Amino acid sequence: MRQMELGIYLWYYNFMEDNLKLANIRHTLAHLLAQAVKAEHPNAKLTLGPAIDNGFYYDVDFGSTKLSDDDLPKLEKIMRQNLSNWKEFTNKELSPEDALEYFKDNEYKTELINEIRDRDEKITLYTCDGFTDLCRGGHATNPNKEIKMDSFKLDRVAGAYWRGNENNKMLTRIYGLAFSTKDELDSYINQQEEAQKRDHRKLGKELELFTIIEEIGGGLPLFYPNGAIMRREIENFITDVQEKRGFMPIWIPHITKGKLYEISGHLDKYDAMYTPMTIDEGEKYYLKPMNCPHFMMLYKTLPHSYRDLPVRYVSTTTNYRYEKSGELSGLTRVRSLTQDDCHVFCEPTKIHDEIKVMLEMISELYKTFGFEDFYVRISLRDSQNKSNYLGNDDVWDRAENALREIVKSTGWNYKEAEDEAAFYGPKLDFMFKDALGREWQLSTIQLDFNLPEKFELDYTNDAGEKVRPVVIHRAMLGSTERFMGIMIEHFAGKFPTWLSPIQVAIIPVRENHEEESLKIQEELRASGIRCEIYTGNDSLGKRIHKANKFNTPYVIVFGDKEMSSGVLTIESRNGKMEGVSKYEFIEKITKEIKEKTLN
Repeated sequence: MRQMELGIYLWYYNFMEDNLKLANIRHTLAHLLAQAVKAEHPNAKLTLGPAIDNGFYYDVDFGSTKLSDDDLPKLEKIMRQNLSNWKEFTNKELSPEDALEYFKDNEYKTELINEIRDRDEKITLYTCDGFTDLCRGGHATNPNKEIKMDSFKLDRVAGAYWRGNENNKMLTRIYGLAFSTKDELDSYINQQEEAQKRDHRKLGKELELFTIIEEIGGGLPLFYPNGAIMRREIENFITDVQEKRGFMPIWIPHITKGKLYEISGHLDKYDAMYTPMTIDEGEKYYLKPMNCPHFMMLYKTLPHSYRDLPVRYVSTTTNYRYEKSGELSGLTRVRSLTQDDCHVFCEPTKIHDEIKVMLEMISELYKTFGFEDFYVRISLRDSQNKSNYLGNDDVWDRAENALREIVKSTGWNYKEAEDEAAFYGPKLDFMFKDALGREWQLSTIQLDFNLPEKFELDYTNDAGEKVRPVVIHRAMLGSTERFMGIMIEHFAGKFPTWLSPIQVAIIPVRENHEEESLKIQEELRASGIRCEIYTGNDSLGKRIHKANKFNTPYVIVFGDKEMSSGVLTIESRNGKMEGVSKYEFIEKITKEIKEKTLN
């Protein structure tokens, strides 16, 4: 056992060492980029240049000069030329006064120096090959030996507000990619190229799933019939998974009096609410950013005994959150988001049992969509900023420890992360990797001892006393819109048959084949199969192309041979099926849909 533990420790140590080394290389490359920028643009003002997950960036104020992607090859060439001279860093600690004098012509560095002085931290300058920058450290020890010439690449130019604040000046951000080897860099670039092909915004338009219209507003998607069918199938699946386990549907309105959010704490703790509407003689109403307070109030209107618990309320309903325009992205970051929201009111002794049921449902969801690579993040409060959260230490310790025990009992991989909790309680966030290996957060389970207290919820226990229930919040999809965006990219628009908006396309070869094709369509639709016929004046080739454009799982070309033989020739993603009767085909596809087979 000791030998195994030592092996695990050494693996973890080496893993962390490799990650730190790569982070230092990436930060070193940010310095190398800054040197190249100053060589080409002496009047440019440097700001910040950190390492990031796939490389590095540097934010620069170029003044009136406009930089574009076309300028990157030249900067990259300078970086490679200079790298041979980057042998080692030296550093020097300065007083605040000396540092301010050194950077007196750079208001961005001046701002950073004043903040460092206020925190009573050291102010250090790092120098390599005659280039000096304000920096805390963390560099390659021998840059020209550790950094391979073909392992980095300048990627793109973007705009970025200074310190991420939209009230500040817009700077030019230069992104770079950096990995340990050329193979890793090439692999990442190939992954990004594939991601562009799968971009749900691009496929959403091509497959006629959704659109965003400027006159309606950013972050407010509209769904065409194909998209509406797809989201209905997803939501119906979630409804079936829930209701067969005893979860009960409710319905709640989309606006509410501000008083509700005073009670819940959202007005004080939550910053993505829209401004209120003033009606009813000065009463302020809000679009709901989340559903929890409505669920609490509905529970409170009825008396409850321990015999009634758990009360499992669910509602698929839309919320409205003010996300900054620069953060909106297709379906994955919207202002109107539909949640498969659930709140379970239960006895504290039943927390484990209820979350176990939720984990079973989440497991069924992931199996159905083919998600195998995932882990659970135990999302904790920020231990250094406890005032940002409701409740005392005892309540939080109790909730966080309960989630730890539950996750450990599953045997699933898990990690802990501070400053990721909701303001009212810790969470289990489910993180999975899609077909391209990108990580997404989907399902969430939140354990809440605080809102029941705020709303004065109760039930009668077996001793006849009024006591507080605990509330477990849960969303399996996260939001329908975001889930759809992820699914479009995960499946590259080629959905399993049960999820495909059009499951079968029939293409009559000529006009005299249309009547029989309509009969087949009627039979397919009568069996619950979504089927479209492509007729018209277009050529046969164009109509086949149109069916394939929508990635239709099955395409039937119906001509003389099919008319005379009574059997079908079917093109599928897995090849051609010939000599199949329509009854055999209906049986096959209905089984596939019912079992939600992954093609």
